[in-house]
Amino acid sequence: QVQLVESGGGLVQPGGSLKLSCAASGSRFNIYAMGWYRQAPGKQRELVARIASTGITNYADSVKGRFTVSRDNAKNTVLLQMNGLKPEDTAVYYCNAGFLSLSYWGQGTQVTVSS
Repeated sequence: QVQLVESGGGLVQPGGSLKLSCAASGSRFNIYAMGWYRQAPGKQRELVARIASTGITNYADSVKGRFTVSRDNAKNTVLLQMNGLKPEDTAVYYCNAGFLSLSYWGQGTQVTVSS
């Protein structure tokens, strides 16, 4: 069992930055692939960025070059650094931990990009 708690969301102006953090409880954090997803009103949840247990990363095309995902296995934490934020990045951002058939979600944190 893994429990995930996101933090770091908020209101930011276009072009600004935010850093989201996801703290995981439970054992063996290092075996999980960690992902950040987002869901805007009226839209489906979509993958934003993912970092495998090996450290390999992948990103949605819409955030490449602007967002960076990282993990600290010693602290059971995964981060999402978001730069150059745009209004279309506004959404609830969710942290996910996945391993084989196991999948755990956090409660989400709101990110609003607006002037």
